[in-house]
Amino acid sequence: MIVDNFRLPLGGKEYVPIVIGGMGVNISTTELALAAEKLGGIGHISDAEVCYVCDQIFSTSYVSRKRRKYAAYTDNPDKSAVLFDLEEVAEAQKKYIEYTVSQKTGKGAIFLNCMEKLSMNNASETLKVRLSAALDAGIDGLTLAAGLNLRTLDLIQDHPRFRDAQIGIIISSVRALAIFLKRAVRLDRLPDYIIVEGPLAGGHLGFGPLDWHTFDLNTIVKEVLDFLKKENLPIPVIPAGGIFTGTDAASYLQKGASAVQVATRFTISREAGLPAKVKQHYINAEEKDIVVNMASTTGYPMRMLSNSPTLAYRMKPNCQGLGYLLDNGGKCSYIDAYYKALEEKKSGLPITPSEKTCLCSGMANYDCWTCGHLTYRLKDTTIRLPDGSWHLPAAEDIFLDYQFSRDQQIRLPEPKQNV
Repeated sequence: MIVDNFRLPLGGKEYVPIVIGGMGVNISTTELALAAEKLGGIGHISDAEVCYVCDQIFSTSYVSRKRRKYAAYTDNPDKSAVLFDLEEVAEAQKKYIEYTVSQKTGKGAIFLNCMEKLSMNNASETLKVRLSAALDAGIDGLTLAAGLNLRTLDLIQDHPRFRDAQIGIIISSVRALAIFLKRAVRLDRLPDYIIVEGPLAGGHLGFGPLDWHTFDLNTIVKEVLDFLKKENLPIPVIPAGGIFTGTDAASYLQKGASAVQVATRFTISREAGLPAKVKQHYINAEEKDIVVNMASTTGYPMRMLSNSPTLAYRMKPNCQGLGYLLDNGGKCSYIDAYYKALEEKKSGLPITPSEKTCLCSGMANYDCWTCGHLTYRLKDTTIRLPDGSWHLPAAEDIFLDYQFSRDQQIRLPEPKQNV
């Protein structure tokens, strides 16, 4: 069996059962999402740091205006007064999503990965604005990720597209799913799909920092499928994390999954937003270079390359311009680490913030090289060029390889010059 033998029924339509995950900040670009949509699958974009992303794409000035407005707080560890302009957040969200969905040419769909943990010093209101603006702009679906806020659906229950757009959640356990469903049942709005993310996924993980390696995706997916069957809930289940070949994907589909979500192999596609030099680091990575740490200020463990520049950050927190991870009240563990290091700084030596990194700046600068566990296998998916660099495949080639490959084979791309 191959992936193309299956289809994902969702919202009265059928899709090729391949979903490209929403990697921020702007790694899952408009172009990457559209590549999946053109081929009949589902592509995600991410609204992580959406104001910053708009500045890069459209030459707007959301970040610089915010930085000027709160310039007085540059050297102040108290960021409680540093707030986002909700009208500007809504404007940026609409601009980015309308730009993306207006370019659809296929029979697939564009979904938004919404990281609920981006609390932006005003968690509920900023999340409500981001979700509502996305629905206003015509997004096909919303994937609620990194946080599983039980009140998220409440924020948009009065929106006219609340039951029209597809809404899904990312979970890593049956327990988390059951808790979310209790609230969803009260609103009479069950999720349209469930993405089950295992411990081999990239970026933030929904497991403990010490025991993540004791879980496996196969087991969690089976538990979720069994739970939904027992509760008589025919909700599509979409495994994610460590699905590296079309054969891996087909195996999950044969076991009852409705689609698969994949991301790692697309990080090095020409359409992905990572700089070309960073993509070469990903391909050159060995298994020993891939680590799970607690550098994120979210409190979640995060998988990344050990040579990620963000791990060496000593920069002053840039909350005036960014500040997407400020908790309500303006708190952030990197601010604490930075000012503690400043107090302990010895004359003539640089400050050394420990344990945490400025994730907002790291992601914006493409210095936080988050990755899936199987990133070390990327070199098996492409070819080395005469100059020693690696060919960067097109997203379409990767998508079609997932869709049609068999017997754990990976079709290598044609030896063309990188673009």
